[in-house]
Amino acid sequence: MNYRIAVRALCEFTAKEGDLDLRFTPAPTAQEGIAGHRTVVLRRGPAYLSEVSLAGEYPGLLVAGRADGYDPVANLLEEIKTHRGDVNRIPQNHRMLHWAQAKIYGHLMCTEQELDEIDLAVVYFNVISQKETVLRERFDADTLRAFFELQCSRFVAWARQEDAHRQARNASLEQLRFPFDSFRKGQRQLAEAVYRAARDGDTLMTQATTGIGKTLATLFPQLKAFPGQNLDRLFFLTAKTPGRRLALDALAVLRSQEESMPLRVLEHVARDKACEYPDRACHGESCPLATGFYDRLPAARQEALAGNWLTQQQVRDVALKHQVCPYYLSQELCRWVDVVVCDYNYYFDMTALLFGLTVLNEWRVTLLVDEAHNLVDRGRGMYTAELDQGRFNELRAVAPTALKSPLDRVNRHWNQLHKEQQADYQIYPAIADLFILSLQKAVSAITDHLTDQPTGNDAALLRFYLDAMLFTRLAETYGDHSLFDITRHARPGKRTLSTLCLRNIVPAPYLATRFALAHSATLFSATLSPSRYYMDLLGLPSSTRWLEVESPFSADQLDVSIARNVSTRYQHRGGSLEAIGRVLADRYRRQPGNYLAFFSSYAYLQQVLDHVRIHHPDVPLWEQSRSMSEAERQAFLDRFTDSSRGIGFAVLGGAFGEGIDLPGARLIGAFIATLGLPQVNAVNEEIRARMQTMFGNGYDYAYLYPGLQKVVQAAGRVIRTTSDRGMVMLLDDRFGQPQVRELLPGWWQVGSFAVEHPQRGRKPLPEY
Repeated sequence: MNYRIAVRALCEFTAKEGDLDLRFTPAPTAQEGIAGHRTVVLRRGPAYLSEVSLAGEYPGLLVAGRADGYDPVANLLEEIKTHRGDVNRIPQNHRMLHWAQAKIYGHLMCTEQELDEIDLAVVYFNVISQKETVLRERFDADTLRAFFELQCSRFVAWARQEDAHRQARNASLEQLRFPFDSFRKGQRQLAEAVYRAARDGDTLMTQATTGIGKTLATLFPQLKAFPGQNLDRLFFLTAKTPGRRLALDALAVLRSQEESMPLRVLEHVARDKACEYPDRACHGESCPLATGFYDRLPAARQEALAGNWLTQQQVRDVALKHQVCPYYLSQELCRWVDVVVCDYNYYFDMTALLFGLTVLNEWRVTLLVDEAHNLVDRGRGMYTAELDQGRFNELRAVAPTALKSPLDRVNRHWNQLHKEQQADYQIYPAIADLFILSLQKAVSAITDHLTDQPTGNDAALLRFYLDAMLFTRLAETYGDHSLFDITRHARPGKRTLSTLCLRNIVPAPYLATRFALAHSATLFSATLSPSRYYMDLLGLPSSTRWLEVESPFSADQLDVSIARNVSTRYQHRGGSLEAIGRVLADRYRRQPGNYLAFFSSYAYLQQVLDHVRIHHPDVPLWEQSRSMSEAERQAFLDRFTDSSRGIGFAVLGGAFGEGIDLPGARLIGAFIATLGLPQVNAVNEEIRARMQTMFGNGYDYAYLYPGLQKVVQAAGRVIRTTSDRGMVMLLDDRFGQPQVRELLPGWWQVGSFAVEHPQRGRKPLPEY
């Protein structure tokens, strides 16, 4: 064994101690840190060497890294750290970590240059004042060698454990078998394609019908590829909690083949779901689970990883046993497990934990992106920033005196932006440079204030500070992929306020680097068509493979029909109530059972619901309401039993349009009274125009593809197993148009029917 570890990672493992302390203290940005290092280096003499590559061995261990700087004339090696504010506020445990890194590099330099002694310095550089604080000390080579060997000895046992774990994991995965006697129809085709992508380092998009067993058919081949491809980590990324549960269930089935299978699986959840003391701050003076966190972490980490299977509950149990924070224990475990099951944002957003660890540790990772059609909207949200002037003014009223002037300057530029605005909502052709400049200065002023006053600050100040930092960061990368828009809020008798938004519409420029870093990635969903749409918006490589998996279902399982003379266009909705009500009631009376009826909005849902209740009171109904709690959503689903009867009304694209499983008699049909097209408004019209310019297919990219994706997802709730039977009624004549029909699943056999309704003599329906 010769386990390789970076100097920084070694010291973080062996030299961290004391409390977890996440009190907000502004740190230099990455750009400020780079500039600070450069400034220090430029101040040194011509013989000064920067970014010096060093490496050394300890039995079973290779330690490598880059020392910040070395002056061969003075025989001085420096570890440079940038900071803000009073250098005395740098915590002691941070200083110990910095000195540990300097000593390790000092030993490596002494060994390489055959030095008897060396001067070491930790240089703290204030990015605001440009002042250096230099802590310098001379060490002999024997002392540094002893320190190096001590740190390595603390880690090498762990390294041996990790190497043994990796070998055992790979041996186990080589013996892994598909857990059932045979594949479902389409599963083998999917599994083989995923394995080839992992083997060849490719990106794969695969469209596979809901119910095929996609989760198992993607996890199994990815794990089989681990030994041959020398993979470090698998990230299973999901949009919603049900996807995370399905992944854990599939992994549990795979792990059941071998008692105590040496595959470490971690369910990493959001901080607000893992926090034991949500009313406490994350530092030792407030939260008992932050006190002595790093002192108790080694034992907690050891016990957690010994168990291999780390669901949210298992992590919590270990954390509370050792009195450490469950969320930050889980973050630490992300460094050492084989599979992480978590939300998209932990790999794809701007400050993603897993992406950062992958870069730092140079991991060879593979991605499984579940229900990948959701990544378009989720990606847009990750790279969108908004500022509300009402909340900003509330902050100005209570802001510290030192911040009044920069915040007032922001307000003046803000008011000027919407002063001449003609409409309540307006998209601007370019970003407001003067406003951004004033916002950057305000961020700098708040940073200085928070550095000098790290405690006792109002929550509104911190919230605005974080929002403003995101806004300015996104402004630096503003382009055709985003919009700058202003929404005015008129207030009778008061000054008009507004909301500013940097609204991402094409996340590709941001997500492309995430996909490029992964060894391979597989994106899968029942709705990833057309492939060009998703490749363009997600920034997938041009070499991305595309696969449509053969459906395990036959056309005779699902009766699909289009109402060829019903329109749910906005201007026709009032006249459609009679026809839709009759279709729902007639079908229910002919075949009583459980149905879902999907509508374009809550308002339209309520109109049809009221009509059916009045004119067809014998039909049992229940409905989705706005802002349902998790318990209310579950109660809605609990109405669908093997013995119940009725129609559940829901909004297309909402909580019940995808990700729910109602097999057999729990759901025998769906009525879809909408194409799901996004509302025609200023934002979507601008998206249409931008898509037309960028991709040449504006209407389809902005309206048709997102709408039909929701329709197919909703219809997919009906047939969940090869023994299910059901129906789908598409209640809009536009479903019969060729460009719409071709976006429906290929295994459907679609018929049509006419509905008698009172809309006589109306004009022919428009195309859209």
